[in-house]
Amino acid sequence: MPDPAAHDAVARDAAETESVFAHPAVRPDATAAYGEHPDQVIDFYAPRGNQERVPLVVVLHGGAWRAPYDRAHITPFADFLARRGFAVANVEYRRGPAIPQQGGGEGAPAPVPVAGRWPDTFDDVATALDALPGLVADALPQADARRTVVTGHSAGGHLALWAAARHVLPLGSPWRLDRPPELRGVVALAPIADLARAAELGVCGGAVLELLGGQAEFKQRRESADPAALLPTGIATAVVQGRTDLTVPQEVAEAFVDAAALAGEMVGLTLLEEVGHFPLIDPAADACAVVAEEIAQLAW
Repeated sequence: MPDPAAHDAVARDAAETESVFAHPAVRPDATAAYGEHPDQVIDFYAPRGNQERVPLVVVLHGGAWRAPYDRAHITPFADFLARRGFAVANVEYRRGPAIPQQGGGEGAPAPVPVAGRWPDTFDDVATALDALPGLVADALPQADARRTVVTGHSAGGHLALWAAARHVLPLGSPWRLDRPPELRGVVALAPIADLARAAELGVCGGAVLELLGGQAEFKQRRESADPAALLPTGIATAVVQGRTDLTVPQEVAEAFVDAAALAGEMVGLTLLEEVGHFPLIDPAADACAVVAEEIAQLAW
């Protein structure tokens, strides 16, 4: 017999997904490159109606680290934050390529998108964050880089947490910083925050294993890529999660928060009732206002 609760959850998820993707993309006020690849760019959104120096919010989009999902879908969220008075930097990065299926020719199956590119995805996030203060000075003079908060959604939430933990990467890592990044904090939205737990749950159709190159590579590379293995950071961290999220279940966020507690660090966890995956970045949803408030609490 069909489960009415499960049916309702699926229907809600579909409506939430339709809502967030119904918003037209919002053009940035400026764009700057941090590398030569077309995906190595940052879009900037100036704070609306505010000429004073304001906090900078760095946005990292989700999409399971897969190439078909770029920064366009999160531009309404970036604009929403700009209308709230923040300066916003929306970072693009290289994602997994589409691998043609065997057979080829007319009528062949469509290419299969693969999650992430090792090490390119991580190279780009590190390079973009390192280049950001200089780029902001030219492209967004209203931004106060000394008051920077990094936020990210889903796979971007993973990257936001990772970016805040680069000073605790293993010695010898090319992405390691000698000191903690100058951040007011990180707000991770439905993040793929614990890669081991996400892999166990099969989040995003195996995207976690694809990100790191496969099962064998996962075991080897996890210590350099998994926020749950890079604790404590000493960076103020908040996680916002919908309880009815079917894409990245709350168990993943809770696993990260538990790992932080075991490492002696407290991570704030806000669980939103009757909220799934996408309302967190949907300007039409009440959950988006909650996210903006979480960011404001760290930024101001």
